[in-house]
Amino acid sequence: MRTVKEISDLTGISVRTLHYYDEIGLLKPTAKSDAGYRLYDDKALETLQQILFFREFDIPLKEIKAVIENPVLERNQILQMQKKMLTAKKERLERLIVSIDRILKGDNNMNFEVFSKTELEDMYNSMAANMSDEQKAVFIEHYGSMDEWKKSFLENASSEAVQKNFQKVVEWYGSKEKALEASKNPGNSELVPAYQKRLGIIVQKLAEKKGYDVTSFEVKELIGEYDFVSKQLYQMEDVSALMRELAEAYQNNKEIQKVQDSVYGEGVTEFIGRAIAAFYTDR
Repeated sequence: MRTVKEISDLTGISVRTLHYYDEIGLLKPTAKSDAGYRLYDDKALETLQQILFFREFDIPLKEIKAVIENPVLERNQILQMQKKMLTAKKERLERLIVSIDRILKGDNNMNFEVFSKTELEDMYNSMAANMSDEQKAVFIEHYGSMDEWKKSFLENASSEAVQKNFQKVVEWYGSKEKALEASKNPGNSELVPAYQKRLGIIVQKLAEKKGYDVTSFEVKELIGEYDFVSKQLYQMEDVSALMRELAEAYQNNKEIQKVQDSVYGEGVTEFIGRAIAAFYTDR
């Protein structure tokens, strides 16, 4: 057993913070000494380590508590979740270090490139190869020819704004390689509209549940289906990062709310945003 002071010295967490974690039920001491001092065993120390991993991403303590107390999540599942998060953070930090190195060498132009020109060309070629004649006809009508569309695609995709968006996509997929692979293999052209149609049906069903508790079984069941269909549509093993960003946009972006509410009813978009956020709190 270790005392609060020993845990503080070992982890660098202040005694005051450990006391606070106890007060809110996030990290209870294993036992107390005869004198009333808090004592922690190795299991408690392991829990504290998990808490510190999550705090690296500024995740609210309330959400960390919900994850750790979730009986469905086993130790290895939590560690796998944290490993993915830390890997993504490591990749971001590595890119920042590369940018700083360039600046130190005299190159003051920040480089936001995620996909190189060669990778973008491969992406275009794969998309074009997977297009139906009808889809190609749409681009030819708009741009004049496939070559002109390619030129426009490469120009836009190379811009700083689009490259920053690509960075989000890389985080959603978990790695640059997976994101690139998904872009090259968009899936069955007949299935994509079917998945999109199914998502529309789910949103309509959620609209009918407006006013329900977002943690109710009925709502969570629909969000669970939304999760499954999204994985198929985007060819992603885990869509939680994407869904959290969607939840944030649904709850705070007035333009998105205005457009979607005009179809499904006032307040529906914000409600769905809260439902999505609640569903992924424990994931």
